[in-house]
Amino acid sequence: MNDLNKNIVMWVVIALVLVAVFSKFNVPTAQSTGMSYSDFIKRVDNKGVKEVEISGQTITGQSTSGEKFQTYAPYNDPKLVDELIVNDVKINVKEPEGRSVLVDILVNTIPFLLIIGLWIYIMRQMQGGGGKGGPMSFGKSKARMMTEDQVKVTFNDVAGCEEAKEEVFEIVEFLRDPSKFQKLGGKIPRGVLLAGSPGTGKTLLAKAIAGEAKVPFFSISGSDFVEMFVGVGASRVRDMFEQAKKHAPCIIFIDEIDAVGRKRGSGMGGGNDEREQTLNQLLVEMDGFEGTEGVIVVAATNRPDVLDEALLRPGRFDRQVVVPLPDVRGREQILKVHMRKVPLGEDVKPAILARGTPGFSGADLANLVNEAALFSARGDKRVVSMEEFEKAKDKIMMGAERKSMVMNEKEKSNTAYHEAGHAIVGLIVPDHDPVYKVTIIPRGRALGVTMFLPEEDKYSASKQNLESQISTLFGGRIAEEMILGKEGVTTGASNDIERATSIARNMVTKWGLSEKLGPLSYSDDENQGFMGAPTKSVSDDTAHEIDDEVRKIIDTNYVRAETILKENIDKLDAMAKALIKYETIDQEQIAAIMKGDVPPPPEGWTDDDSPIDGDDGGSAVEADSSKDDKKSKKDVIGDPAESL
Repeated sequence: MNDLNKNIVMWVVIALVLVAVFSKFNVPTAQSTGMSYSDFIKRVDNKGVKEVEISGQTITGQSTSGEKFQTYAPYNDPKLVDELIVNDVKINVKEPEGRSVLVDILVNTIPFLLIIGLWIYIMRQMQGGGGKGGPMSFGKSKARMMTEDQVKVTFNDVAGCEEAKEEVFEIVEFLRDPSKFQKLGGKIPRGVLLAGSPGTGKTLLAKAIAGEAKVPFFSISGSDFVEMFVGVGASRVRDMFEQAKKHAPCIIFIDEIDAVGRKRGSGMGGGNDEREQTLNQLLVEMDGFEGTEGVIVVAATNRPDVLDEALLRPGRFDRQVVVPLPDVRGREQILKVHMRKVPLGEDVKPAILARGTPGFSGADLANLVNEAALFSARGDKRVVSMEEFEKAKDKIMMGAERKSMVMNEKEKSNTAYHEAGHAIVGLIVPDHDPVYKVTIIPRGRALGVTMFLPEEDKYSASKQNLESQISTLFGGRIAEEMILGKEGVTTGASNDIERATSIARNMVTKWGLSEKLGPLSYSDDENQGFMGAPTKSVSDDTAHEIDDEVRKIIDTNYVRAETILKENIDKLDAMAKALIKYETIDQEQIAAIMKGDVPPPPEGWTDDDSPIDGDDGGSAVEADSSKDDKKSKKDVIGDPAESL
């Protein structure tokens, strides 16, 4: 029943209740006066009655003065009619109503039944309707069940995680043919934990398991168990497993299980804490005295490190499947999956896009395809070409072009030298990712962006690479100081300084890359005390040594970057001038500048497009949209406009 029909029914019930109550309790304006039978006989003898109406034992009449009255006569009074005739009383006889006692009871109780029914209906609506949301189902499971016909996702819709698909394919085979494993004494894992970064496809993989096995699929979030009242979450866990047993074989999927599965004893509530009670019930249901044959629990989390150890032991979540960020081949496969519903141009090459999007998750790649389709739609095109995909990639990786922002010539020149400093240092220091693109068009929170794109996927970083990153981060500030002097240095390098300091401190305290302090961990991140407060794990002397080592790493790489820029001052000027003229330069133009040649103009560029032609003293820039930069995807160095 839709919302309109529900509203109609509610108003009809309200109208019936009002009519019934009004007819029951409404008092007529000309009200009859009750009279005893003896008084009635006396009034008749005294000529005080003008007219009567007899209906069974009920006598309704009117006195000579106009007053109406009502009385009841005894059974079989033979003298009543004679008495009325003698005293000239007009007699009307009416057949008595044949209403039974049951009808009287119903008439008297219907208004109250309607009122009670209306109250129950309103309460159910306030609780979210009948079924799982009603007032009598507070402890019922909120899991949404999808039958085998409703789950349409298969392994063909999941790409980029082939190893994870192989791990869970055993579950599909068991659900299809349990006897194949049982006759050899094998048992299918009771639970499978999918762990990985956000957007890697954990939920999609769980749906694909149910879709391939053609079994019912119960889906619920970890936060759906936890309520204010202790015991409600445990009750919902029991109800969920009871429903699952009725539909076995089936799959229960718990998304974000860390909401309910965190380590016990870390909160303030102790054993009476609602979350811990819910976790205890989940542990019992997964591996208690009662068997749950045919019920497989698949859970997903981004934080497997915070889960309770009892939850991860064999017999509960026997198997942990890591769903990682896809490699270049996986990204190509994911792009092809998402491109199925998009009309593509002949020049679109998923392999090239995959190589240019390191660190992208499946969700990021889906967003890339969608953004490219939106670009094409805004341009009134019928197909999505490679040009739109490149625009979408720049939009996601570099940030949004801010159309409304106008920069004067001094600000543009300063930003150009800043970004040129980043690019030149990054090109010369060893073991650094190549420069992909440099722009002084404001994007997102930055006045300019220098983006470095790795040639291949990287899963670790060397000490040399980390030191080169620090040198490159300081290249922008040093370039400003060389051109504007110490007094002219701006706040644009605040984010660069923060990132460089973070890398240097992690080299000393986490990664063991300090020769003086050695391969020891001095990080306080994992040493948390009461209510998560960090505890001190190093002495004061060691803390001073850490600060000295961090300072040494920063100073060494700062000096290196300064030396590089002083030796390449001509290239710094040339790149800054190219940025002021073209606003954005790519690898081809950067390579020409580093060789000492004049950089070629961008494709389709004319002198009329130059932002410095004219006397307005500023440049309006065009915009798309963006998201914050992600260090895991690429190395983007920006010049934050909000540093002040």
